[in-house]
Amino acid sequence: MFEYLALAHQVPEEWRAQSAVFSELFFVFLAVGTLVGVVVVSYTLLHLYRNRDDGTDPKGFEAPQLGELPTGQSGGKSSKLFLSFGLSAIIVISLVVYSYGLLLYVEQGPSGDVADEQNMEVEVVGIQFIWQFNYDNGVQTTDTLYVPQGEVVRLAVTSDDVWHNFGAPELRVKADAIPGEYSHTWFIANETGTYDVKCYELCGSGHSQMTAEINVMEEEEFDEWYEKAGANVTETPTPTPDDHGGDEDEGGGHGSQPAHGDAATNARMGVAA
Repeated sequence: MFEYLALAHQVPEEWRAQSAVFSELFFVFLAVGTLVGVVVVSYTLLHLYRNRDDGTDPKGFEAPQLGELPTGQSGGKSSKLFLSFGLSAIIVISLVVYSYGLLLYVEQGPSGDVADEQNMEVEVVGIQFIWQFNYDNGVQTTDTLYVPQGEVVRLAVTSDDVWHNFGAPELRVKADAIPGEYSHTWFIANETGTYDVKCYELCGSGHSQMTAEINVMEEEEFDEWYEKAGANVTETPTPTPDDHGGDEDEGGGHGSQPAHGDAATNARMGVAA
């Protein structure tokens, strides 16, 4: 049928949705922060108790001098200080490396031969105050993006008038819609259902009503809809971003934008599901 639907439906284990990646980052930082906090607070309370003022003169207490590291103190105080510095550095560097690897995956998306075959590309056009979705077979839909479950969906987001911002909070997807440029993002929806889409850039009096939804369908159901909708297309298929020099620039991952003609008219010529 279609190449990206002809492959196995199951998402490879190494592919993870952006929502799963960000959830993992959140819980890892929460766990590490909680553990470090418990250790630091417990250690502080322990020494507050040990060194409390009990009315007697402390013996053998060597107060550190202001502005000097206690390298010459006895009792292992200096070793404890440098041990804490070393552990802190190890924890911070480990979190930075770990986070960078995950965020690099979020930036680039799944890769490999299977990922390239299963990619589904959709052009997203923001128009006051609607969202238009253009598929590579010429199908246009308005305010509803239909996608198959478990597939890599890559979006090329642009605008026909003013700045908008395409965002689907539940899928952790967000991209600027800028006139004359493309912002690229992707997502994988592992569960069927509908997900809310909103505009997150103040774009005019109808900004709060500029909403849409992502309808995640089972593979067979989407296959049937895609074929039926494509057969009903009578207009010239809408050009894809690649047809208009959609190569990403070095700064923000944008390309040039095609001319859409009468945006409001074209947006309302979408094929109903």
